[in-house]
Amino acid sequence: MNKHAVIFDMDGVICHTNPYHSKAFKTFFAKRELYPTEEEFSQHMYGKSNSYILRHFLKREIPATEFYELEDEKESLFREIYAPHVQPIAGFQDFLDQLKQAGLSTGVATSAPRANLDMIMGKLAFDRHMESILASENVTKHKPDPEVYLKSAQNLGISPDKCMVFEDSFSGVSAAINAGMKVIAVLSSHKESELPPCDAYINSFKEIQLKDLWEIWER
Repeated sequence: MNKHAVIFDMDGVICHTNPYHSKAFKTFFAKRELYPTEEEFSQHMYGKSNSYILRHFLKREIPATEFYELEDEKESLFREIYAPHVQPIAGFQDFLDQLKQAGLSTGVATSAPRANLDMIMGKLAFDRHMESILASENVTKHKPDPEVYLKSAQNLGISPDKCMVFEDSFSGVSAAINAGMKVIAVLSSHKESELPPCDAYINSFKEIQLKDLWEIWER
């Protein structure tokens, strides 16, 4: 196995799920007579952990037992809404095939619950290509903390500076940078100007090739 690795976030990177998370949260909050705007979602939902989102929009601390009930309610809504629409961001599966043919280690590191990840992996069947699979239940600190990426590198047996992360959110990019990894931003939900400086920016995986990764690693 090549001593380099590529780690993918899920929401906004493997799949463009954010519009469906918005729909689920709108339904969830409407039941509570709360109506966040898309701008508020962009600032306080995309790339954030559910604990942060619920605390921010409900404007109070959420006890652990209540949090798990609320999270399950919202994520069940998301899975129900998104299940008929699961599809990868353009070029993802072909790019993943390139990485595996080249002998690179690969992993997925998401802030989403494992049930969401399992649903999407069940539809797209990329789990067989991943040597590390981490969801929100696998960490105690969420992005922008680097824990999920450092733990991914440990699982893969690869030094953080030899890892390339694909991310789409401010907190996710920050987590990868904080882990000492290279970062390529997928501009599915944010503009380049809305993210910390990355090593490259793409709109889809049709715009990136294996040689581009080596050029970034060799800088």
